[in-house]
Amino acid sequence: MKKSVWLWFVVLTFMLVACSNDSSDSTNDQNANNGETASNEVKELNLVLGSEPTSLHPALASDSFSIGLIRNMFEGLTEMKNGKPELAAAEKYEVSDDLLVYTFTLRDAEWSNGDPVTAEDFVYSWRWALNPENASPYASILYPLQGAEAYSTGAGSAEDVGVKALDEKTLEVTLATPTPYFLELTAFSTLLPFNQKAAEENENWFTEPGFVTNGYYTLEDWVNGGSITLAKSKSYWDATNVNIDKVNIPIVESDTTQMTMYDAGEIDFIGAPFGNVALDKIDGLKADGTLNATEKAGVYWYKFNTKDEIVSNVNVRKALTLSIDREGLIKNILKGEQDAALGLVPNAVEGFGNDDGYFKDADYEGAREALKVGLEELGISDPSDVTVTIAYFTNEGDAAVAQYIQQTWSKELGINVKLTNSEWQVYIEELNNLNYQIGRLGWTGDYNDAFTFLEMYDTAKNPNNQTAWENAEYKSILTQSTTETDAQKRTELLLQAEEIAMAEYPVAPIYYYTNLFVVKDYVTGMEPDGLSNFNFKYVDVNR
Repeated sequence: MKKSVWLWFVVLTFMLVACSNDSSDSTNDQNANNGETASNEVKELNLVLGSEPTSLHPALASDSFSIGLIRNMFEGLTEMKNGKPELAAAEKYEVSDDLLVYTFTLRDAEWSNGDPVTAEDFVYSWRWALNPENASPYASILYPLQGAEAYSTGAGSAEDVGVKALDEKTLEVTLATPTPYFLELTAFSTLLPFNQKAAEENENWFTEPGFVTNGYYTLEDWVNGGSITLAKSKSYWDATNVNIDKVNIPIVESDTTQMTMYDAGEIDFIGAPFGNVALDKIDGLKADGTLNATEKAGVYWYKFNTKDEIVSNVNVRKALTLSIDREGLIKNILKGEQDAALGLVPNAVEGFGNDDGYFKDADYEGAREALKVGLEELGISDPSDVTVTIAYFTNEGDAAVAQYIQQTWSKELGINVKLTNSEWQVYIEELNNLNYQIGRLGWTGDYNDAFTFLEMYDTAKNPNNQTAWENAEYKSILTQSTTETDAQKRTELLLQAEEIAMAEYPVAPIYYYTNLFVVKDYVTGMEPDGLSNFNFKYVDVNR
């Protein structure tokens, strides 16, 4: 039996309060050492990044490459460790009986420029993310706060948002409704603070090496298209417990080249959220026992531009979705123990799931029937007169998936299928602007709850929607779920929403991710959790 989210929330609340008393006693001793270690040994960790980060601004980043780096340079009230939130910039917190008001007490900590980290830093940063003029792609993740959605949509003011500095070290957060995963949200990149003085002095502050951070690392160097280097921050409050002095991260798009570098000892780890294990190496890595595969709350899907002349038709989208052979793709191409995705929400999400899915895998007969209806509605008589284009960003793994699906659609549906690819920053801009027909994207949960996989489709204007699809009933049910305090009833509402979406196919779910990675045996602490989180703070290298 899966545990109730609410039960887990209550238990976690007591655990965090208890842990807060233990962690606060040692803060002064850790600060006194200022990050100096007993040994002069310089420890370096060598990683690889599959693409240039789109942004290192906590409130502007939306891709896994960027967020994975940001989480190691900025510290929020909490951090994710082993899949659970733990206290970080906050040393303790209290929550009201109605679960609406959180009062955080910040520990003594400094920014890398020597400024103290204060409650006002969080107020400024959260309001900045919600300010509609700043177009933060993840502004909606703050909507559980009282007044947040109204301010973000231009119907309210910054002062009405439920975040307030009671004094320099005390932050009060007021929620609109109880949010069982709120302590996970406070670890997410959009809720990480940034330095107000630095931001106001230079609006591009996050692009230059040495920009102000409050986390484990600072940006030492960034060569566009070449590499990123992080250096341990000596001003970080817990610097004595950060083992790695420098993180070297070349930017390499090719999975095959990444594996060559790994085999040569040039890099120490390949896996999400930074890179991908090359598909043609998986069998060999399995054979020698070096491939790691763990459960992950993430989904790989093809999005449909519902404004497009062809895939605007729901029956065409249904035909394309039903005719994907997911099990064959996993067995013959991916080989990474993934699960076929027959819905929007992955099986790994705790306490949620439609075990039977919403359609059959590789349902060619059903697909051809849907295509016939769709083409009739479009006034097209011959499938060979139809051409669709799959877009993906330059990557061997995505190319292999696209080629497999191209062959299936051509064979089973009789349509023409073209492929196109581009580097990540160009690609994501094209999707954001709806300059595509069918596009590959994936989504890893921002927190372990079904809502993170459903919320992006609440409106066509959501920056993470990228399909132009919206449905009034779907949005209404999602809104109801945000005020439902009964865990079972809330789950039922979210299942209803998922069913509505899967009846209209704005996306074609393909497979649920696994964390697939390789790591050198001299590296410890590099095991990502079910949301692909890991912190360089807990990594060590003993070559």
